Amino acid sequence: MKRIGKHTLEFTVLPTILSHASIAGKREAEGPLGADFDQTFSDTTLNSDSWEKAEAQLQKEAVNFALDKGELTAEDIDYIFAGDLLNQCISSTFGLMDFNIPFLGQYGACSTMAQTLFMASIMVESGAAERAAAVTSSHFCSAERQFRLPLEYGGQRTPTAQWTVTASGCAIVGKGGKVKIKRALAGKIVDFGVKDAANMGAAMAPAAASTIYEFLRDTATKPEDYDLILTGDLGLVGSKLLYEQLEVNNINIRKNHKDCGLMLFDLDAQDVHAGGSGCGCSASVLCGHLLKRMERDELKNILFVATGALMSPTSQQQGESIPGIAHLVQLSTQ
Repeated sequence: MKRIGKHTLEFTVLPTILSHASIAGKREAEGPLGADFDQTFSDTTLNSDSWEKAEAQLQKEAVNFALDKGELTAEDIDYIFAGDLLNQCISSTFGLMDFNIPFLGQYGACSTMAQTLFMASIMVESGAAERAAAVTSSHFCSAERQFRLPLEYGGQRTPTAQWTVTASGCAIVGKGGKVKIKRALAGKIVDFGVKDAANMGAAMAPAAASTIYEFLRDTATKPEDYDLILTGDLGLVGSKLLYEQLEVNNINIRKNHKDCGLMLFDLDAQDVHAGGSGCGCSASVLCGHLLKRMERDELKNILFVATGALMSPTSQQQGESIPGIAHLVQLSTQ
């Protein structure tokens, strides 16, 4: 690989997506992308005795499906990169330990799918791994319990609030697949002082704008050079702010931008307020919907920009702001 510009990595012996899978919950299955998921569950507990165990099961199922679709076994995977929203990434730990694959835990909040895909690609490109898996998840109930209010409280959600997606996505990276990982950029922590945990879009939009701007500058490309610029889960509020911030630098992505948080749900028919969020949001849209479109040649060159809010219950209780992060991976069939 080589560095182009200031921060972008360009792969020379291109890593590729060998197989991928997505698992989702009931509300997600009822949305516009429901038919694209490999498996869906109507029971939020997945026959487990806690929501946290249910989320661990989401990751386990996603990896199993990805292995099966790629005609692979756990022994064929050299490393697995995974993370989630829960303290110490317990969903990843308990969901993946039985695979007995060398594990490198990641935390990028809702940007984790891009981060794990980035790291897996570096391992494959460098020759440190023949195959590596990237996986993440989120669960509405486990996230609400940790970050906001107990479900039993029945608190009212503000219009800017987003619905944490119950889903998991897994991509297995190696050599020889159709969808290539061409470039990647690790984002910077950006903090505009937003403190409202019910407005994740506003907290993450500045980081997405920073990452997209830096990538386009490094690569000397324009938004119209890409079939799609996909952000993680900015939702309604964050997407509008993203446009405004990029247009300050004369960058207009309105024509070919989509946001996973707006694609996953029907905002008119499903009560999710400003859209979806959570690690599983961008992971399930990428691994369930977009990679299939690329394999069908409906999309040939996209920027996957997963966004994350780097907060914790402790930082919120201490009155801190919510820093944002956005990592970018360019995917191409060309």
